[in-house]
Amino acid sequence: MATNNQAVVEIAQTAAKFSSSIVLQAENKYIDVKSILGLFTTLVSGSSYELHVHGPDAEEAKAAMTEVFEKHGLKVTLVSE
Repeated sequence: MATNNQAVVEIAQTAAKFSSSIVLQAENKYIDVKSILGLFTTLVSGSSYELHVHGPDAEEAKAAMTEVFEKHGLKVTLVSE
């Protein structure tokens, strides 16, 4: 069961504001969070995810992405490389 469409759209729109690479790891899958289709097939309520953020605006991107995931009740862990 996928999470609601609103969450997927908002996550993708938030990610699109940043030039950083933002990749969601769900079990053994890696999804570009700027891809709405990728999110639709990956986001499932109750799962936990890891977020990998790299780039010039990574700190701002991490803060914004954490906020939007939490808003929709999705558990996400930021992975620091």
